[in-house]
Amino acid sequence: MSKKVKIWQNKTVLVTGGTGGIGQAIASSFVNEGANVVVTGSNSGALATTTKCLGIGLDRSVQMDVTKVADCERTIRTVIDRTGQLDLLINSAGVWTEGSSDEATEAEWDRVVDVNLKGTFFMCRYAIPFLEKTGGNIINISSDAGIQGNKEAAIYSASKGGVNLLTKSLALELAPRGIRVNAICPGDVDTPMIEYQANTFGKGDPDGYKRQLLSAYPQNKQARFAKPEEIAALISFIASPAAAPITGACLPIDFGLTAGS
Repeated sequence: MSKKVKIWQNKTVLVTGGTGGIGQAIASSFVNEGANVVVTGSNSGALATTTKCLGIGLDRSVQMDVTKVADCERTIRTVIDRTGQLDLLINSAGVWTEGSSDEATEAEWDRVVDVNLKGTFFMCRYAIPFLEKTGGNIINISSDAGIQGNKEAAIYSASKGGVNLLTKSLALELAPRGIRVNAICPGDVDTPMIEYQANTFGKGDPDGYKRQLLSAYPQNKQARFAKPEEIAALISFIASPAAAPITGACLPIDFGLTAGS
């Protein structure tokens, strides 16, 4: 029996927000495919834990802040210095906020937009020349909130709507240079972030908060949150040569939550 060919063998995959639930699942899937995976995060302890879980060296991590343009540039340079190339950039770093817009603060706006949109753009900006050399691609982790507005999540929705249009614009711009750009738009995912949301914004009833989220799903009593591994599986396909015609797409993976949008 012939061995399965690992299409990512000896290729470099960079995952921002690699210490998060979705980011770590994505990183793990590409490690299993033989890629040289580099993960980023803002917390050194979380990076150490993540690299140990992934079975990769600490030199395959970069501590950085995606809201700082200099850190974005340094991260790309570090990846090139350590691995010699870049074949796939996955922008997974993200933060959530919600609440009444008339109570929102400038600091809240800046934090969410800077992480979700500014950081995504500048990681792309510095990765482009190196992705052109390898015929690589970019996958941005967006959200169902990038497709439809979410009640009392105006700042977050604005940031992810920006990610979706950024993705489409870059796809058109970079197609002649051989770079594909796509966005994945998950609904709610069973990760520490959903627990953070429920505990922070659930008004003392985190289980009720999660039930309220699930009540919007068309599956009714069978509704559940997506698993990080399911998000990673879609990304693995979209990044593969089998998906070569797909660029400029913002693909929902949300149990039909946005199907009526």
